[in-house]
Amino acid sequence: MRIMLLCLLLVLGRAVWADMPAARVNGVEIGQMRLERYFSEYLEAQGRALTSIRNPGLYKRLRDQALDELIDKELLWQEAQRQGIAISDEQVSAHVGEVEAAFGSPAIFERRLAEAGFDRAHYTEYTRQEMAAQLVYARLSAVDAPSQDDVQAFYDANQATLQGAQNQSDNPSVIREHGLVLARATLIGQREAQARHWVRQRLRESGKVEIAD
Repeated sequence: MRIMLLCLLLVLGRAVWADMPAARVNGVEIGQMRLERYFSEYLEAQGRALTSIRNPGLYKRLRDQALDELIDKELLWQEAQRQGIAISDEQVSAHVGEVEAAFGSPAIFERRLAEAGFDRAHYTEYTRQEMAAQLVYARLSAVDAPSQDDVQAFYDANQATLQGAQNQSDNPSVIREHGLVLARATLIGQREAQARHWVRQRLRESGKVEIAD
């Protein structure tokens, strides 16, 4: 019964919120319907179902996280426009074609688009924006490869942890070699995560983000 009431409230809420912004990013509105659509994708990516969320606090936290991601996406898209990054029709068409092929049939693909609130034209434009945003994100958050000295220092500081994450071997030289490889990958991952965080923070600080109450 509670789940049915929740679903009813969500349906009524969508009708009321249809023309209301969830946020504004440098004057560009993120509508409630766009948020609800993305929230469904966000939950699906986490392997969650909307009807399984019975805690209002958890629902709000997850929805706020989805909105934060949408805001970051809009900021990245706007940055891509400022930098003049353009994704060609051929690139977009190829990507959409890959997604369509993954569904196994054009009919299923079209149905899923409709369920998500898209038609093919709007989905194509959405894909173009996503590709441009991801491209500028990758460029802005690119990091230099660590030097051998950096890798060695990281390995020395985290040797116990790194060795614990490896397959066991009786050969000390093999353990060290594998440890250095893992240290390099871990160090690069940490630097990339820090760079992505810095990019999002910088875009937020340099822009104007307004979130509706």
